[in-house]
Amino acid sequence: MNDSDKRDEATGAADRLVDAYEEMLKRTKDGIEQANEAAPKLRHMLEQVRDNMVELGELTREEAAKIADYVERDVEDAAHWLVETGDDLRNWWRFDLELIEQRMLDAFTSVADQTSLQLSQWAERARQASLYQAGQVTGPGTLVCDNCGAETHFARSGRIPACAECGGLSFRRPRPGEKPASGS
Repeated sequence: MNDSDKRDEATGAADRLVDAYEEMLKRTKDGIEQANEAAPKLRHMLEQVRDNMVELGELTREEAAKIADYVERDVEDAAHWLVETGDDLRNWWRFDLELIEQRMLDAFTSVADQTSLQLSQWAERARQASLYQAGQVTGPGTLVCDNCGAETHFARSGRIPACAECGGLSFRRPRPGEKPASGS
């Protein structure tokens, strides 16, 4: 296999993981909506969806664990935003909601609303876990480079690239009142 074949294979795997991210978020949302509990735990629901996707052969155990971590990180970050600001997700994503497919908006809103009820338990963990690393998968929104402050926008789920401005590998979501970096 030559280098080009390896890149194509890696891209195919990356696209499969991005699709798996969206599917895991959707299934978690559906599970929360169908649960008999008033406020089912996000982590418990994600574990069930993760294990189901492994049992069905849709993902390896390692892939499913990574995707579940990515979904949990994004939902916790969105829930933290909702609790911290009382604002809707439009400002968390920092761009026009028309760019986002309605199903992603519904899934994020539903899961983030449920998760905001549990947020007080996760406050410190959420602050520490709010770092996003190049190579990870994330949902729609804006990430800010920790090194130079440049913004990277995602209209849908995707792999986080290195910063286009400085090559930085660590990112975070912008917080309330934070001004975009000049030139972004």
